[in-house]
Amino acid sequence: MDIDIIQGRDFYPEFKFNSSRSSGPGGQNVNKVSSKIELRFNILESVLLTKEEKEIILIKLANKINKEGEFILVSQSERSQLANKEKVIDKFYALIRKALEPKKNRKPTKPSKKAKEKRLEGKRLNSEKKVLRKDIDY
Repeated sequence: MDIDIIQGRDFYPEFKFNSSRSSGPGGQNVNKVSSKIELRFNILESVLLTKEEKEIILIKLANKINKEGEFILVSQSERSQLANKEKVIDKFYALIRKALEPKKNRKPTKPSKKAKEKRLEGKRLNSEKKVLRKDIDY
């Protein structure tokens, strides 16, 4: 999946935002202003995601998705509501992008002869060091 394709999709109409009082920084501002932003995105009802993408996201981001299929993200680190909104949207795109990134297949390799010799030499030196720590019987 191409990263630009995800960023290019306009998920914004499907976002639901809730604001509340933040527990983050801001002094008296925290007590007066609702700067905490909660983004809710219903994966199951999204028209922008394909069926395969929905399945991948539901598996990989299961701990951030509730029983109704809503993907929930929260931001409260900034003092302003707008900054938190931008931050939570960026976080959303980053998580979706990472979830839809194809997994690289690992090519199994064997350690080289030189690497094996180096590892065994390290073990031998460590063993000698420990032997020298023991009390000597006279």
